Amino acid sequence: MSNLNQKKYKPEEDYPDLSKHNNHMSQCLTPKIYADLRDKVTPGGFTLDQAIQTGVDNPGHPFIMTVGMVAGDEESYDVFADIFDPVISARHNGYKKTDKHKTDLNPANLKGGILDDKYVLSSRVRTGRSIKGIALPPFCTRGERRAIEKIVTKALAGLSGDLKGKYYPLTGMTDKDQEQLIADHFLFDKPVSPLLTCAGMARDWPDARGIWHNDKKTFLVWINEEDHTRVISMQKGGNMKEVFTRFCNGLNEVEKLITKEGHSYMWNEHLGYVLTCPSNLGTGLRGGVHLKIPKVSAHPKFEEILKKLNLQKRGTGGVDTAAEGGTFDISNADRLGSSEVQQVQSVVDGVNLLVDMEKLLEQGKPIDSLIPA
Repeated sequence: MSNLNQKKYKPEEDYPDLSKHNNHMSQCLTPKIYADLRDKVTPGGFTLDQAIQTGVDNPGHPFIMTVGMVAGDEESYDVFADIFDPVISARHNGYKKTDKHKTDLNPANLKGGILDDKYVLSSRVRTGRSIKGIALPPFCTRGERRAIEKIVTKALAGLSGDLKGKYYPLTGMTDKDQEQLIADHFLFDKPVSPLLTCAGMARDWPDARGIWHNDKKTFLVWINEEDHTRVISMQKGGNMKEVFTRFCNGLNEVEKLITKEGHSYMWNEHLGYVLTCPSNLGTGLRGGVHLKIPKVSAHPKFEEILKKLNLQKRGTGGVDTAAEGGTFDISNADRLGSSEVQQVQSVVDGVNLLVDMEKLLEQGKPIDSLIPA
């Protein structure tokens, strides 16, 4: 790797002040690692300082341990492996450089998956995909971003049957379309989260961004938000089996159409699907439900139960929101080292258990016997 990025000052004079920081990058970046990597660049020109800027500018998050760095292109994970590897290990349960990731997008392998509609208000599964050979959103040029939009919308136009739909570019979107998509909770807005803006993902907004969805509004693709694409399958109620089946079928169909045009996804045996944030490596999958559990969530061991089930909670409006009336967005905590089927299975099994606990508490009975060891 050529050192085209020579700086005027010594690495120790450039080393960021991370004394008040609480993110994975700040805990893993040593002065030595910084000195070793500071002058390196990826073949496309992405630097270490660009990778860690979001974690330098954002000391941390009150509820969630953030990652604190992003990739600017696929090669970032190799060129800056000395910092990405320990961050990946810290975020993904000690995942090692020698570990291999599993992929399983066969919905027939999911057991059960019909959840109790009285408690489960809605179900969704999402992931991201990146087009090989094009820089990721923190670093891509306008031309690259527009190329992504072209490649992906052309592929999506080839979907048929239940998956057939329409693309709505953010530029030129009518007020009526915009209001409808916001009302449906579909539309992503300009990123205001400093985690995204400091990483450079909101540049040129809304140029070459948009949202595609099928006619039934149960299968969606966001283009050029935090990743090249975000793919989402969702519906009201607790039929996670149906949601996951559509998710797998849709992903497989889109990949076929993209491959037909001579493109492929960023993927490797070690990291699985390669995405902007290291937290989304592997499957990139977040399978979640909006779950109404006022009694379990008030239980003193609620946090401990979630941890043992490998689940995480958010408010129903997203990562920074509080729960309303005991309703939480409950999803898988793991992404790397286990397959899509395994991760959705952990959500299905965990949610079933939480619902059983809620029912016992409604009857005034203890739940100690159900709490995982």
